[in-house]
Amino acid sequence: MTPPVFAHGSLRLYLLALLDEQPRHGYELIQALSDRFGGTYSPSAGTIYPRLSKLEEEGLVSKSTDGRKTVYEITDAGRAELESRRDELDGIENEVTDSVRRLADGVRAEVNDAMRSLRAELASAAREAKRASTKTSASAGGAGASTSWGGDARAETSRAVHEADLVLSEFRQQLRTDLRTRASRGRVSPETVTLLRARLAQVRTDVLATLGDH
Repeated sequence: MTPPVFAHGSLRLYLLALLDEQPRHGYELIQALSDRFGGTYSPSAGTIYPRLSKLEEEGLVSKSTDGRKTVYEITDAGRAELESRRDELDGIENEVTDSVRRLADGVRAEVNDAMRSLRAELASAAREAKRASTKTSASAGGAGASTSWGGDARAETSRAVHEADLVLSEFRQQLRTDLRTRASRGRVSPETVTLLRARLAQVRTDVLATLGDH
């Protein structure tokens, strides 16, 4: 299904622009569109080929056979139409860029949620460790050794939580930078969000396993 980015006639114009870059066969056009949208949109053959046939009927593209593949190439008439609608094409390109940016924003939101969840778990673990060490000290009658152990445990837990927080902040910042860079090139796909969610969930599970029951 054609996304809202392509109003009536816009996909037809965008296909001409892709063919103006170089001759392509149908699958290459589909792949080029998918790449431009960072994987957020991949048109079906039923969407592309009828439009190519219409463009050929209008004399805007020609086709030739290369082995088993049909290669489409823009004609002089096609270039003339493309040039006359250059402002409209620029508007479509802006919409493509906005679409990819929205996807990157969604990925960053997933990262932020996962980081907050991990921080909450670590903070909870620190509180539980502090409570456990206090109980241990009390049951030992406030013996010097127990008091010292409890203080050491609390200090160690505090340091670990602080260091973990720094690790999470560094990871989030680095990944946000990477996402922005890829988004500017149109290379962020929905699979990125799926993979990120799954991997972060696994990391959270592994981290909780090291904390024990609480």
